Amino acid sequence: MWLRSHRQLCLVFLLVCVLSVIFFLHIHQDSFPHGLGLSILCPDRRLVTPPVAIFCLPGTAMGPNASSSCPQHPASLSGTWTVYPNGRFGNQMGQYATLLALAQLNGRRAFILPAMHAALAPVFRITLPVLAPEVDSRTPWRELQLHDWMSEEYADLRDPFLKLSGFPCSWTFFHHLREQIRREFTLHDHLREEAQSVLGQLRLGRTGDRPRTFVGVHVRRGDYLQVMPQRWKGVVGDSAYLRQAMDWFRARHEAPVFVVTSNGMEWCKENIDTSQGDVTFAGDGQEATPWKDFALLTQCNHTIMTIGTFGFWAAYLAGGDTVYLANFTLPDSEFLKIFKPEAAFLPEWVGINADLSPLWTLAKP
Repeated sequence: MWLRSHRQLCLVFLLVCVLSVIFFLHIHQDSFPHGLGLSILCPDRRLVTPPVAIFCLPGTAMGPNASSSCPQHPASLSGTWTVYPNGRFGNQMGQYATLLALAQLNGRRAFILPAMHAALAPVFRITLPVLAPEVDSRTPWRELQLHDWMSEEYADLRDPFLKLSGFPCSWTFFHHLREQIRREFTLHDHLREEAQSVLGQLRLGRTGDRPRTFVGVHVRRGDYLQVMPQRWKGVVGDSAYLRQAMDWFRARHEAPVFVVTSNGMEWCKENIDTSQGDVTFAGDGQEATPWKDFALLTQCNHTIMTIGTFGFWAAYLAGGDTVYLANFTLPDSEFLKIFKPEAAFLPEWVGINADLSPLWTLAKP
């Protein structure tokens, strides 16, 4: 009788010890550096939540829920690429798309700098994370200036920390990711709805109740009026080109409506033929808020562009038919050393040659 009671007492004692240890470990498991796998004995939903990646610098204040383990230097980030934001709206769109494409191609992670985020995020639903200025300043970047077309060497870049620069805006970099690029450059709802409202209010042409075909027209002027002839031996789109481009659409689409945007709207109103009643000047031409014109162009069915990255991106995102100004420089222009037309315009787009006679006039003594 005594032996059985002694054995039972020992078993009870051992059971109490095991339960006490389990209870102690469950209560104090956060004190252990790597945690304890108690999910079987003590199920807890907190144990199955994914970890949060945090990148910070020494001395960075950390929130109460942040992990105490933090990379102490940007070098702990494996394969971090960014791009120097330079130029205007269309330029930075090209830089963003090129960074995204080249980083994916080379198996690196892409980050944008705050200036690019400030330029693009109010307009688009971009997803690339922003690199903090202090991380940017302490990272041992190698800088690489890109030319404006995809080259074979760009597909095999081994640098772990690379900062791209230049003004790339060529479909040869990113066209294989077109749907992803279009998602990155999706307009915020309020901008899309505002543009759609403007188009919906137009009552031009003899369309009646039939669906209207909108052709966005972007006429780049401004500083290009001096830069193109004086520096690059080139021209901008003139009224003859715009008339030919509109006639191209009139011959292929029933009762199109041409929606003109420009940073030289007064010139457009004076020089674009409106006698057929199918042209409207809908853009505000304000360089401080270019996205209003841009949103309007992307919501059209087709595009007429002159020159510049702004018009390229409007056409690229709108889809549909695109007519562009072709051969707009003299054959000996230095511009052709940094710009390849075959890499700038999609093969299915339609080019109409520019009138270069004003350049020959300027060249005469």
